[in-house]
Amino acid sequence: MQQVTKRVTAVDAYRGFVMLLMLAEALQFYRLPRGTGNWLFDVLAFNQSHVEWEGCSLHDMIQPSFSFLVGVALPFSISSRLSKGQSTGAMFGHALWRAFLLSALGIFLRSTHSPMTNFTFEDTLTQIGLGYPFLFLLGLRNARWQSTAFGVIVFGYWLAWALYPAPAFAAHWYKNANLGSAFDVWFLNLFPRPQRFVANGGGYLTLSFIPTLGTMLLGLVAGRWMKDSPVLPLRRYWLAGLVAVVAGLVLHFTGVCPIVKRIWTPAWVLFSGGLCFWFLAAFCWAVEIKGWRKAAFPLLVIGMNSIAAYCMEHLIGGWIKDTFRIHLGKNFFAFAGQPAAPFFQGCAVLAVYWLVLWWMYRRKIFLRV
Repeated sequence: MQQVTKRVTAVDAYRGFVMLLMLAEALQFYRLPRGTGNWLFDVLAFNQSHVEWEGCSLHDMIQPSFSFLVGVALPFSISSRLSKGQSTGAMFGHALWRAFLLSALGIFLRSTHSPMTNFTFEDTLTQIGLGYPFLFLLGLRNARWQSTAFGVIVFGYWLAWALYPAPAFAAHWYKNANLGSAFDVWFLNLFPRPQRFVANGGGYLTLSFIPTLGTMLLGLVAGRWMKDSPVLPLRRYWLAGLVAVVAGLVLHFTGVCPIVKRIWTPAWVLFSGGLCFWFLAAFCWAVEIKGWRKAAFPLLVIGMNSIAAYCMEHLIGGWIKDTFRIHLGKNFFAFAGQPAAPFFQGCAVLAVYWLVLWWMYRRKIFLRV
């Protein structure tokens, strides 16, 4: 069996895969027509789009995977800082600063096309930032504390929603007619806005950071198992994933709680968290056990600079496309026919992303928050 090292390459490969899924939006598979009888178009379009409400696509796994991996990395980070003699107070201060930077960066990226600062807190980075100080404090505690906290978060969040006034039990989870939506109508209007906030078009919520903390706690457990075990705990990952996925499906199909990513229901915490365990196990097996490190290198380049990749996708994707159009002509990528032009343009954009990240990798330039 593969001994666990200080830095597990598989974690970076998994993170790189997640970021690649996000960057691959440049390929525009989500624009492919569905229901035409072409199964490949249906599969590609579905898995590069978020489901409308209940259910899960591959694209829906980007945010929970990123959150899960924050938890996986934390035990190693705490151990490293303790070995350098840092006090708990200093580490917590760093955790607070990191939480602030993540939240501020998320707000900044969501404001780039707004007439004023867009104070919104449902973005991946802000959701992680809001929950990170609590994750850090739980990372200092033992397994009993962590499992108890996870149970309180999942059950307590479900109970709060179930007790919120609604005409029927299922209505507690309806889009923009739930506890989280009511909170945002109050909370988001405390900030300056061009117009009064009424509802989020996608149904996303500020309070989702609470169950997102549950997802990060599952990652914390996975990271602790990895750090404390002399070998990679693949069986534990597979079993934990099975239990979590089944539990989420049971809650969904019994009507107790639906699997909805957009509002991060407790059933979604369990279902997506179980899939994250399986993804982590698969990457550990492929990279650490089978030794497919050369094949994983393109993912490592992205995964070791995930914050840079995240910012690039939000900030320069449009600029790259405009540069291609200006200097190559608007029909340059239509050499295989106009319908295929978005795909080939997307491939070129992805190549630029990766080459920039590779340049940073070669020069050991890594953005850390």
